[in-house]
Amino acid sequence: MIKKEVFIGFIVGIIANAIGLFLAATLLGQGDDAITVIKAASAEGFLGKLMSLGAILNLAAFFVYIKKKQDYRARGVLLATLCIAVFTFIFKFL
Repeated sequence: MIKKEVFIGFIVGIIANAIGLFLAATLLGQGDDAITVIKAASAEGFLGKLMSLGAILNLAAFFVYIKKKQDYRARGVLLATLCIAVFTFIFKFL
């Protein structure tokens, strides 16, 4: 039961990060669509920064779960955030 709750939080964290990434790309894209901005960010080397901006929505999901006293789901969101951070670190230096 606990693993299921952590997994649900992890999935919510990944989805929140993806939505945040597309929102950041849309808002900062100056009229371009999100996919074009993400491709340009990858080519120019600042995709990691854009992904970090996308992780801000994880903060909202984390605090919603904490407020609702769903600590294991909040752990899953935190785990997703750490995985995104490690992925961004690896992507930046490879």
